[in-house]
Order: sequence, then structure tokens, then C-alpha cells
Amino acid sequence: MELVTGGELFDRIVAKGSYTEKDASHLIRQVLHAVSFMHGNGVVHRDLKPENLLYYNQDEDSKIMVSDFGLSKTEDSGVMATACGTPGYVAPEVLQQKPYGKAVDVWSIGVIAYILLCGYVHIICTFTEPIFLKPGTVMYSYDKI
Repeated sequence: MELVTGGELFDRIVAKGSYTEKDASHLIRQVLHAVSFMHGNGVVHRDLKPENLLYYNQDEDSKIMVSDFGLSKTEDSGVMATACGTPGYVAPEVLQQKPYGKAVDVWSIGVIAYILLCGYVHIICTFTEPIFLKPGTVMYSYDKI
């Protein structure tokens, strides 16, 4: 365990707005390396989002650390089918309560990349909205960049 003092990626997105492709790709590359390490050790995070990506320190080019493993699960602990995670970052198969694996983290990384490039969240929803009441009816729509 390490003390990280750089704050959340979320706060930097709010302050900075959209990222350049170069800056976004540098950040996403770090997240992909971290997730590759987790997946290589059988851990699926299941709640990747900007609030769970922390900067190691206040430096502009600080490394990114993955945090909040409260919903994580090891793959060897059985089939994952629990609908969990944060609305807007969750893969369709999670919402549909179908068996899923590591790929759900990759979906979340794609959503984070979209947010970095656009500067805003693509979807805002609550657990009372139809996509959570009727799994399988999710339709995704993205603005052109």
C-alpha cells in the first residue's frame, strides 16, 4: 500500500477539460499496463473510473495508480455475473447479468479514454432508469470527436 497525494484523475479532467490525444494516450497506456498486471494475476477490478485513478503526486506528469478494489474479484473465484460497478462505465454484459471476465475492465478503459478526449461524461444515469431495470436494452451513442 502506498500514500498517493496527487488527487483523482476526475478532478484533473474537471480542471483541464479535454486532453490532447498525446496526453490521453500516455495516461491510458499507464492504465492499460496496470490493468494488464492485475489481469495477469487473475484480478478483475470491475469499477474502473476516473475517481479510482489517482495521481502519485502533484506533478503534471505524475504516474497513475489504480485504487478502490472493493468490487474486484479474482477470476478463479467462480463465474462473474454480479451486476456491479458505476453507471456509465459498466460493460453491457454486466448490465445484462451475463457471465463476464476481464474484458469488462477494458470496456471501462474505453469509456475513460472517451472522457479524456471529449472532456465530459458520455452518459449520466441512475439505478431507476430503464437500462438498469431492463438489462439488455442498453443503446450506446457517442458524439463525433
